[in-house]
Amino acid sequence: MPDYSDIFDYIETQEAMYKKPIPINDRWNWSMADHIKTTELYAHSQLLNGKDDFTPVKNITRPILNLQHRTEDIEMKDVQLYVNDPQNYHLSFLVKKYHDDVFVIENDLDTFFDELNVSRIDYGGGLSKTTAKGREVVPLQSLAFCDQTDLLSGPIGIKHFYSPDQLLDMEAVGWGDEKNGATITIPELIKLSREEKKDDRNGQVAQTPGRYIEVYEVHGNLPKKFADRGDTSGRYETRIFIVAFYQKKGDTRRDGVVLYTAPETKSPFKLIKRDPVHGRALGFGGAEELFEAQVWTNYSVKRKIDMLEAASKTILGATGANSTTIATRNHVRDMDNLTIVDLGEGDLKQIDTFPRNLRAFEDNVNEWEAHAQQMAAANDAIMGESPASGTPFKLQELVVSTNQGMHEYRRQQFAKHIEEIYTDDFIPRITKKITQGAKFLSELSLEELQYVADCLVRNSVAKENNERILNGELPLTPEEQAAFEDKFRTDFQKKGNKQFIEILKGEFKDKPLAVKVSVAGKSKNLSQLTDKVVNLWRFAFSNPQGFAQVMQIPGMAKGWNQIIEFSGLSPMDFSGIEKMAEQMQAQAQPTPAEVPELQAA
Repeated sequence: MPDYSDIFDYIETQEAMYKKPIPINDRWNWSMADHIKTTELYAHSQLLNGKDDFTPVKNITRPILNLQHRTEDIEMKDVQLYVNDPQNYHLSFLVKKYHDDVFVIENDLDTFFDELNVSRIDYGGGLSKTTAKGREVVPLQSLAFCDQTDLLSGPIGIKHFYSPDQLLDMEAVGWGDEKNGATITIPELIKLSREEKKDDRNGQVAQTPGRYIEVYEVHGNLPKKFADRGDTSGRYETRIFIVAFYQKKGDTRRDGVVLYTAPETKSPFKLIKRDPVHGRALGFGGAEELFEAQVWTNYSVKRKIDMLEAASKTILGATGANSTTIATRNHVRDMDNLTIVDLGEGDLKQIDTFPRNLRAFEDNVNEWEAHAQQMAAANDAIMGESPASGTPFKLQELVVSTNQGMHEYRRQQFAKHIEEIYTDDFIPRITKKITQGAKFLSELSLEELQYVADCLVRNSVAKENNERILNGELPLTPEEQAAFEDKFRTDFQKKGNKQFIEILKGEFKDKPLAVKVSVAGKSKNLSQLTDKVVNLWRFAFSNPQGFAQVMQIPGMAKGWNQIIEFSGLSPMDFSGIEKMAEQMQAQAQPTPAEVPELQAA
């Protein structure tokens, strides 16, 4: 590493180097800054060389990205938090409700998942970091610098733009405090920024409506002398720096100030790549795989517009001895309707401007759009377009299923990353909170209401019997217990599905929590699953004797459960179907009274 004089010199040098491309191999140079810029422009119908009202753009990138956002999304209902202990597994219900009704809302995890998923798909990578309030997605556009070969292997700089009010709010987390290494207070920095030269770094007048202060957030292994100017050891340490720059009027040089610095024992960042590329900080992004198709689609559309513009003009040609006079003195646009023109010895005819090559460019646009859909596993069927006339229904199902396979594969990768975030970050925070105790209002589903009612009934019956025995009385008879349970259930159901849940202090002490992100069946084809289940029911009811015999074979019984599970249903809900089949078989068998031969025997 070069010998930087201080953290400010380091930031300015790294920010300049970040804009330069790196070699991926001897034929490919890649710039992360250009990659991010191009992705953002193409996704929003913009062009690298600028766009005006007369520059047509057919955006084939945006609809395909939107499709991937939907099909590869992780929803909160897919996250299953549980107590990883057989003896205390029953507590999983409490931790699940706390997670769904409190933790998810307080940390806005729905938005976090969506933003991380969009960044992962569009740019080829999703970067997130822990903060004092939780975890947030880092917009890749905000990166001032990083290691373009491996994003997490080197220092990371993030560029923020704070208004004075936003900057004052950061005093609550220690910014501007001399105890935290600050060389200036926040009010003093705001005052300097108001006196600052208002031109940007390129000498252009700033176009922002308000005054924003540039703040750099730097994480990484850096020379110790950056925090301690007297250090001459040449050693490095992992720290976080919050610094700002300002430029005085009449001065071309920027000065830097430190707002906060502290050691950092653990990196706050986590990165997920989409289709990793060796030697690159980001994977092969969803927009990047459409760059080529988008460029040539725009080219063809521009050529079509040029031809249509030419065809829209009426051009007249004059021939003969007076052609020059006719062309000079007569202008069609100035003539009134039904005007008679004396051509003398000349002749006047319309020039043919018919766009004969228009069809070729239309075909080219369609070919590039089809290529883009193939690259992104986004054929017409999965995009919601009607199939071509005569396409067999089963073939259509197969095509959709095949395209969904790629999105499901990537979604599984995203789910693994979410599990990692929960294990390293969210679960320790949840454990800390619920160990302290919590009480919250929760809306229970029908199944949850039944589960809670069963548990309460069981406990109430046990408590009633214990009290009777302690009082020298007999426990509840079966009839009394049934009546007791019915009354308790009725009273409980009258309270509705909104119930207060309380987790006692210390109830989850030393209880190991775990998470599983279940993505099975997210993109399942409902028509195919319906066919499977319907066929199973037809077989079970049309041939109960055969079904009962088949279910006696362990392998067939296991296959039945697997089909039910793959269909998105729970095998537990069908646990009694074998007994039902046996009863139907018994009812279908003739009795001795019905068959004389059996009666005689």
